[in-house]
Amino acid sequence: MHTLSSRRASLLAAALLSLLALSLPACRSTPSGAGHAAEASAPPARREIAADRMADAYAPPAPPAPTPLATGVHPMHGAPAAMQRAMPGIAPQADTERYEGREDNPVQRTGEQPVSTFSIDVDTGSYANVRRMLRRGMRPPADAVRVEEFLNYFDYGHPAPATREAPFRVTTELAPAPWNPKRQLLMVGIKGYDVDKSELPPSNLVLLIDTSGSMHAPDRLPLLKHAFAQLVPQLRAQDRVSIVVYAGSAGLVLPPTPGDRHDRILAALERLQAGGSTNGGDGIRLAYAVAREGFIEGGVNRILLATDGDFNVGTISRDALETLVSDQRKSGIALSTLGFGQGNYHDAMAERLADAGDGQHVYIDTPEEARKVLVQEMQSTLLTIANDVKVQIEFNPAVVSEYRLVGYENRLLAREDFANDKVDAGDIGAGHEVTALYEIALAGSGGERLPALRYAGASAAAGAEGAELAHLRLRYKLPGQAHSRLIETPVLRASLRTAPGESMRFASALIGYADLLRGGANVEGWDWDDVAATARGAIGEDRWGLRREFLGLVESARQATGPIPPRPAAIAED
Repeated sequence: MHTLSSRRASLLAAALLSLLALSLPACRSTPSGAGHAAEASAPPARREIAADRMADAYAPPAPPAPTPLATGVHPMHGAPAAMQRAMPGIAPQADTERYEGREDNPVQRTGEQPVSTFSIDVDTGSYANVRRMLRRGMRPPADAVRVEEFLNYFDYGHPAPATREAPFRVTTELAPAPWNPKRQLLMVGIKGYDVDKSELPPSNLVLLIDTSGSMHAPDRLPLLKHAFAQLVPQLRAQDRVSIVVYAGSAGLVLPPTPGDRHDRILAALERLQAGGSTNGGDGIRLAYAVAREGFIEGGVNRILLATDGDFNVGTISRDALETLVSDQRKSGIALSTLGFGQGNYHDAMAERLADAGDGQHVYIDTPEEARKVLVQEMQSTLLTIANDVKVQIEFNPAVVSEYRLVGYENRLLAREDFANDKVDAGDIGAGHEVTALYEIALAGSGGERLPALRYAGASAAAGAEGAELAHLRLRYKLPGQAHSRLIETPVLRASLRTAPGESMRFASALIGYADLLRGGANVEGWDWDDVAATARGAIGEDRWGLRREFLGLVESARQATGPIPPRPAAIAED
């Protein structure tokens, strides 16, 4: 572990000019620092309520009367009063949101292309972002809908490994597709081993916060401060936290501080104000310098970048920024992104930076989502248990005539990349679940979508392999290791069930929901009633109420879409 005392002076000196620039406008617009000093030294009774009143203290005046929520959508519970008033009725802004264009994965003929390879993806930002749009009566752009992030937003109860000898367990399920019984769905589930919060190694966290003028709205900086305030009580003495902000310039607001100094961390969050242009490049560079200063060997070293993604000022190109993040991850410092806001939200940039930084991209639209990510799922958000996780499935052309991978379009890998340990892939955190589905047609089932070829003929697999529908392989690296390990298992034709289980039924409803939002090209006549009925029959235990919330979103989607085809994507990312 690096010591802080030997380097803190140089780091503070490097940030002094930036701090001075940031402090001048604050001095003009806020009372003297006496109030902040009193907050920092507040007794425990005051600290306990500091997080609860933070959003109220900084939320701007309530906007005009909020638009009514669509039928079936649950209002927020537990949000500070000003946030409850302001968030649902935020006035529309000029739509400059940016999303990467993508085409759905095509159907593949197994005789021509028997192998499918992709990287896992633990991002969930698309689901929460689309939820935000539907709650405001907006129709999401088709490119904002990423079905793999819808799937991975939910817990399916995939079984965890019995021991920690392997970081995760892989399971499969095979059953008829609800929209076409002549076709099947193959679900692949990956579940990482879980750890208790008390078992987490020491964490070196740098909160990199966008404080530019675009972050002033109540669903941005005020919600952001409330989100991080929920994380603070989870921190321990062995953890350390720093806060770096960026607007026209970058500055160090809180040097590396023991995690149990909750009062000091909350006071630093409370002081944040929005103003100025955005210089994300300088902010990221300073955040990495701070992370290196407080680096913990064998610990969690992670930057949490909170932004609306509007990197519109700076001396570094987007490609160079991604390269910087990619290079830094090799030194053991990961970067995750937390998206906020609407109107100018740059989803594409936030997702790409998280991918480059071996982190997760999430979107925070409510205080409940902040709690889900930073409290309920704290272990998986912070602690990586396996790196560069790749999935490869080889389908048996004698049994499977065609297949289509549902989602993961921007995580596809070349066949040869699977065994190449130099090719980066997604990471999995403690307790994380990753779910992927293939839609397949068995040979001779009549469920094929592609016309038969006159001269094509699959060579039958010999011997016992004729009973195999596919062969599943996974590669992963343990943290800090350079060489991958292999897990492989056959998928037997005999495993085909007559009806899908609860988890697959709910996953099917999510696939239908995402596909209808994108135009309904793949679910063959399914409509919103089918999606709702399938989801309603697969609610299950639903500990946090997320599946019931989904039923309300289906109704909102029905109202938002109507008979109109999806509007084109917003401005594509350069």
